[in-house]
Amino acid sequence: MALTKKQKAQAGSVDRNRFYGVDQAIGLVKKNATAKFDETVEIALNLGVDPRHADQMVRGVVNLPKGTGKTVRVAVFAKGAKADEATAAGADVVGAEDLMQTIQDGKIDFDRVIATPDMMGIVGRLGKVLGPKGLMPNPKLGTVTTDVTKAVTDAKSGQVEFRVEKAGIIHAGIGKASFAEADLKANFDALVDAIVKSKPSGAKGKYVQKLALTSTMGPGVKVDLTEIAGA
Repeated sequence: MALTKKQKAQAGSVDRNRFYGVDQAIGLVKKNATAKFDETVEIALNLGVDPRHADQMVRGVVNLPKGTGKTVRVAVFAKGAKADEATAAGADVVGAEDLMQTIQDGKIDFDRVIATPDMMGIVGRLGKVLGPKGLMPNPKLGTVTTDVTKAVTDAKSGQVEFRVEKAGIIHAGIGKASFAEADLKANFDALVDAIVKSKPSGAKGKYVQKLALTSTMGPGVKVDLTEIAGA
């Protein structure tokens, strides 16, 4: 596919063979985010792991200090007082069997699913639906909990889940192109630090092999790994 004049100009502003410092990379990504909407700034890490092996899986959550810039819709499986608590905390959808039926009917208009432990009997029936979408509640990620207020608040205020894909790559957003460079840097540091600290026991050799930043419509910018502590 032929490049537009704007795409050619963007590509020309980034040296594909150069590794940039984090601050410079963020600056370039912001400069090239020229779409008519507020583009998401995304990070991609190639890790030296094979997620087909359980001891090489990388998965976790991190609270981005400057938020994501995205409105996150949260569904909560809960009953009684916990359902009231979830609603008060700002959950968009709260239910039990009725919520299960809604999901089974294919109506999934939320980005995060939280459940109280007593609801997992119901939620477990939805594994084939929620699992492939990365929405299945998990106690390790804090989405199976009795503290639904904290779980909903965290999800709404900038908590990001990360999970390594089959090829050993993690993709995640760190904010919007409209964010200040300092705010994107704070989110970048928080996410990368969490991923580095999640290095699995089975990982051998160099853990973080490549790292790049991009915006939704902009060119990728390679980041110098010497600036990444613990990589």
